[in-house]
Amino acid sequence: MSAQEQLKAIVRQKYSEIALQDKATNQSSCCGAGGCSTEVYNIMTDDYSKVEGYVPDADLGLGCGLPTQFAKIKEGDTVIDLGSGAGNDCFVARAETGAAGKVIGIDFTPAMIVKAKANAENLGYTNVEFRQGDIDNMPVAAGVADVIVSNCVLNLVPDKAKVFKEIYRVLKPGAHFSISDIVLVGELPGNLRKDAEMYAGCVAGAIQKSTYLALIQANGFENILLQKEKAVVIPDDILKSYLNENELQNYKTDQTGIFSITVYAEKPVLEKDACCGSGCCQ
Repeated sequence: MSAQEQLKAIVRQKYSEIALQDKATNQSSCCGAGGCSTEVYNIMTDDYSKVEGYVPDADLGLGCGLPTQFAKIKEGDTVIDLGSGAGNDCFVARAETGAAGKVIGIDFTPAMIVKAKANAENLGYTNVEFRQGDIDNMPVAAGVADVIVSNCVLNLVPDKAKVFKEIYRVLKPGAHFSISDIVLVGELPGNLRKDAEMYAGCVAGAIQKSTYLALIQANGFENILLQKEKAVVIPDDILKSYLNENELQNYKTDQTGIFSITVYAEKPVLEKDACCGSGCCQ
């Protein structure tokens, strides 16, 4: 099994466990990865409670933003949610597309698909569907989506460039995405990065903010906009599990930071070939 396949297996196992946990447990941990803090707080999540279409049973507390808030979804749109979990962002998007639109959730964890389908059935929604599959190889035809959203998921995928290529393929010309994700500024200490639980917990799978934005540009997108940015503060009782006292002090005093960002970008109306190697498209 390759390193990328091993990482995918770790994430799949963790999120299968998360699907069976309640929201409070997920919110008090590292993005649902486990009870890794003695305090109860929301490390990354934003509050959905006042958002139209919000379904508490579908909210597992795993997000790091509110991408639908910035996604410019219109009535009748076809929206795809990458890493749809129990369906929370899909149901919020459905409130904006209305009955005339269509929402497709994609998740590679069977337990999440089961949970999301049950939620949709309970709500009586016939225009929201959930498909099992990898977001770097979506079970969706090319050029079908008006909008793509995702909430704290791309950072879990080893080959992020491949995901952006897939997003480009699936969007209609002139269509756009709004994605919330975790990125880094500066290098995390090695012990923090390599731990499997922290990988499944959204932190160690993150890449540099500059690299993340460059990948979007390199894959042919335009009008790239950073819609929201906030620092993610990991409390000491988590950090002490990975860092000694000297490493902890250095981590706090250097320029290293973990951030939740929400990024918007458009696929050009006149398509360009997305770059497949190093460098940026001209």
